[in-house]
Amino acid sequence: MVRLSVAIPTYGREGVLLDTVAALLALTPPPEELLLLDQTPSHAPATTQQLTRWAEQGLVDWIRLPAPSIPKAMNQALLRARGERVLFLDDDIRPDPQLLSAHLEAGEAWPEVLIAGRVLQPWHGGKPDPADADSFRFNSLIPRPCSQFMGGNFTLPRAGALSIGGFDENFVRVAYRFEAEFSHRWRQRGCSIRYLPQALIEHLQAPHGGTRSFGRHLTTIRPVHAVGGHYFRLRTQPFPAALMGCLADGFKAVMTRHHLRHPWWIPPGLVAQGRSFAWALRLHGRGPSLLQPMESPDHEISRP
Repeated sequence: MVRLSVAIPTYGREGVLLDTVAALLALTPPPEELLLLDQTPSHAPATTQQLTRWAEQGLVDWIRLPAPSIPKAMNQALLRARGERVLFLDDDIRPDPQLLSAHLEAGEAWPEVLIAGRVLQPWHGGKPDPADADSFRFNSLIPRPCSQFMGGNFTLPRAGALSIGGFDENFVRVAYRFEAEFSHRWRQRGCSIRYLPQALIEHLQAPHGGTRSFGRHLTTIRPVHAVGGHYFRLRTQPFPAALMGCLADGFKAVMTRHHLRHPWWIPPGLVAQGRSFAWALRLHGRGPSLLQPMESPDHEISRP
């Protein structure tokens, strides 16, 4: 039987994190292994007490990491997990009662396939996307092959992920488009991705913590939101096409309804796009930051 490790990267979350972990532990059966990749510098006392209690009971492997990085946390999960397959989940979710069993059954049926689960967002109002929707939004009821996945609900074979270097740690801060870049490398190796609606989570989209710690992309001069998109293009497209795509993305980013209603945010938005493109060029110039085949964990594990 396939063993499944559950991994939750988390940053800046308190009560919603505890609710997420409690809901997972309450599943029947509960996770065989639950890795909590915690990048929060310090928690509220109540959060620390509960996480310590779970760790002492052996219910959670509480791993403290020194700095926030989504792909680095996920790589640490790949290195430390004991299961043949790893289920990555967001830290602000409600799992469907069949979440683990659906991912396990899919892993047994397609052991070399990345399984993308269904994600019900707050704006869906509890309803799936219509069956005749023109674009695929990871809230359909129709299983199908697909080309990408959402980082908050997917499983993959641990060995296969490690064989291609894991996740690129050059996707900094918000790490926008890190899933798309991993999918690109995954499919280049001849591996496939399948969407499975039975593997369902409800994404709560907590207003604080996580990527929201870096502000709103519509009202910032900081480059942290757009750098991932530019880096993705540079990594996956010939330079002339990537350059044109980055320029187009930059102008589209300041042509939103928000910017048309608040035009004073257009100049800061263009500055953010320019800064993010320069950052992406530097990241691309030094090459991808991937795991080596025999790399060992380099962070301390908290065993309260």
